[in-house]
Amino acid sequence: MKPHVLVVGGGLAGLQAALACADGGARVTLLEARRRLGGATWSHPHRGLGLEVDNGQHVFLRCCDRYLAFLDRLGVRSRVVLQPRLAVPVARPGRALAWIRRAPLPAPAHLAPSLLRFPALPFAQRVRAALTARRFGSLDPECYALDRRSLGDWLREQGESDAAVDTLWDLLIRPTLNLPAREASLALAARVMRTGFLERADGADIGWPAVPFSALHAEPAAAALRARGVRVEIGARVDAIEHDAAQPALWSHGARLAADAIVLATPHDEAAQLLHTRSELRALAQLGASPIVNLHVVFDRRVMAHALLAALDSPLQWIFDRTHSAGLEEGQYLTASLSAADRWQGHSSGALRAIFLPAFAALLPAARDARVLRFAVTREPAATFRAVPGTRRLRPAPGSEHGGVFLAGAYTDTGWPATMESAVRSGLAAASAALRACARRGRPTAKEAA
Repeated sequence: MKPHVLVVGGGLAGLQAALACADGGARVTLLEARRRLGGATWSHPHRGLGLEVDNGQHVFLRCCDRYLAFLDRLGVRSRVVLQPRLAVPVARPGRALAWIRRAPLPAPAHLAPSLLRFPALPFAQRVRAALTARRFGSLDPECYALDRRSLGDWLREQGESDAAVDTLWDLLIRPTLNLPAREASLALAARVMRTGFLERADGADIGWPAVPFSALHAEPAAAALRARGVRVEIGARVDAIEHDAAQPALWSHGARLAADAIVLATPHDEAAQLLHTRSELRALAQLGASPIVNLHVVFDRRVMAHALLAALDSPLQWIFDRTHSAGLEEGQYLTASLSAADRWQGHSSGALRAIFLPAFAALLPAARDARVLRFAVTREPAATFRAVPGTRRLRPAPGSEHGGVFLAGAYTDTGWPATMESAVRSGLAAASAALRACARRGRPTAKEAA
């Protein structure tokens, strides 16, 4: 008989783990507490906007090879946009548009022209920034000593000015680590810079969904799981996990379910509660949370000419055109993603509207005469863990075992920050560990038995 693997959590980590276990020959049951799949990437019909709205603007880079392979596995690679070459327009109120582009040069020289032309800094600081960018290549993201240091301190040691830290480096680091550059772990920042910007010329080409997340992740994953015979139960909250017995088991809605292995792919705070061991609870709780706030604005006309835009000297950060993906036929629908949004958490939608609509008008001249048809806010108070110094010692290894329970999630120590890539990598690692454990316990998968 095939070994039975229970997967707890239907986010990207859980979906990837369930598919990998099923592809590996196991019998799989996936339990998701919410009434939907997709985890931190979800969409829903927004009554106020009258559109299918993603909870937030998630992007990926070309270097995210495991995530792209996940899309291939679901057969939805055609449903994302991936830049043929990195090109980010950078807007400042009252200033001409600038660009961060990769030049047709080998890495790491491909970004030097953009850095040397970066208009928000004096020329001497641009030269220093280009040299600093090269120095990231000498940093080892796997070094624990780097994780005990902040990026801000290291940048100051390189002679970077406050202006450079708050403009150029924050522009690159804040959206990827969901934390201001000054506060971020140097090791995680080095991972972003080396993997995304230095090791290969095309690594930082940006991709984003061309359809709502329900059509990119949830629905295709549900179909792929059904095709592999995976049993999917939504609205199935897990109340407790037994991981000290001879066979792991969980309790859901008063019923006990035993399995040969359990993959626990919930957010880190939920995992800590379900593991209910003092050491795990203490470490995972210290990971903390960093919020993201997303603004959804529908204008009566086109006000932004580009698919995406980065903002400087503005409370806005990154803006995306979601008109086509949301199915809007007239006007333009923009989303603004505010990473590390602690300062905006307590603001009402009305207060955010009063602050940010003038910011749109200051940044986008065409927005000054446009009429705002709809405005909405979505919030993710615990979008990611806080990627501060000392984080790595708190992140368990993906696939680490606790009495037949294997951990998965973007919070695990994949070497990546809390991204879709990290989630998928963790799911693969947990599935591999679970299948190996089944084989060790005399429950080989059908493929191994053959």
